[in-house]
Amino acid sequence: MSTTKQKTIKLSSIKPNPNNPRLIKDDKFFKLVESIKTFGEKMMPLRPIVIDENKIILGGNMRFKALKELGYKEVPADWIKAAKDLTEEQKKEFIVKDNVGFGSWDFDVLANEWDSDLLEGWGLDMEDFESIAEDIKDPFDDDGIGGSDQYGVIVICDSEGTQESVFNDLTKLGFNCKIVVT
Repeated sequence: MSTTKQKTIKLSSIKPNPNNPRLIKDDKFFKLVESIKTFGEKMMPLRPIVIDENKIILGGNMRFKALKELGYKEVPADWIKAAKDLTEEQKKEFIVKDNVGFGSWDFDVLANEWDSDLLEGWGLDMEDFESIAEDIKDPFDDDGIGGSDQYGVIVICDSEGTQESVFNDLTKLGFNCKIVVT
């Protein structure tokens, strides 16, 4: 009977990216550490740390930091993915695009289908969720707009510029609009 030893990579051979633009606050970092501690064996092969040909991290700086916090000296090779043949411009693009959140949460589904304690334990900031949920309950209560024969619509925009444009367009069409920043 032969046993095959899985190939590993020493974390000391990997270099954090000194130009990583993404930060993580202490509370979120500790949630990430806990997530990797309890779910890393399944998560890390599915979302590996991405390095360039010089072993500088392009994606996963915080996962790398969390692994070091947990005392890892080496990790299974499938926890690391090498991105080869990227130009310097493509590396910069990858670093940003890897960290951009393109989507948004469907808070109705989260509230009805998921346990809020689990979500918070997994790193979802439930304070933001509760703040948005409060705005959704009755967004026009505090300013006298609304009433039994008026209806409100919430438009969520991905940038301040888009918000301003939508506000201006709707106002020109005669709608009474309110800007809410969450």
